[in-house]
Amino acid sequence: MDIISTLFSLQSRKIGIVIPDVVITEKHSDTLEITEHPVESPTKKSGGASADDSGYIADHAYRRPSELVMEVGFAGGGSLLDLVNTSNVGLSIGMSPKETYEKLLDLQRKREPFDVVTGKRMYSNMLIRVLDVTTDKHTENVLMATLVLREIIITESKSITGAGKANMKEGVSTSAIQDTGVKTAKPVTNESMISRLKSAITG
Repeated sequence: MDIISTLFSLQSRKIGIVIPDVVITEKHSDTLEITEHPVESPTKKSGGASADDSGYIADHAYRRPSELVMEVGFAGGGSLLDLVNTSNVGLSIGMSPKETYEKLLDLQRKREPFDVVTGKRMYSNMLIRVLDVTTDKHTENVLMATLVLREIIITESKSITGAGKANMKEGVSTSAIQDTGVKTAKPVTNESMISRLKSAITG
């Protein structure tokens, strides 16, 4: 490989900061967990199933973390120029199979979410769940690895600070406004007390 092709070579696959030389297979898996019990119609105005802003069911079906299985290969570090063996003087392209393996192990053990770019889609917040490496007579000088990557679903929490006891003069009437969640309105009958008594007497 010459220096020009080295500088302008573009790789479309990426596992964190590691770029494989070849991707043999990519298996994408996305699962929706759905409850088995009946679900009431998810309307926002009724007391049915909880719905998100789009009106779809939110609490009876939830998305499981995406999973990706990649079978990849990494070539051993070689000479930067075709005519001259530059690896003897410390100038080589890429890492050795051992260095690449250590880099993948380090990426797994750090447990820091990273991005993965595949031919079909890009993933965020991924971790390496399984790292399988097999060495035989055909792969002695290269690294063939199977990676099982799983998404980490990250949520954000919100904390609300209430008023301190020292600032309260009349108990809860002076406490701070607190978020108690979404309330469902109930219909109110505009029937007077006299009408109710009359209905109770006449039966």
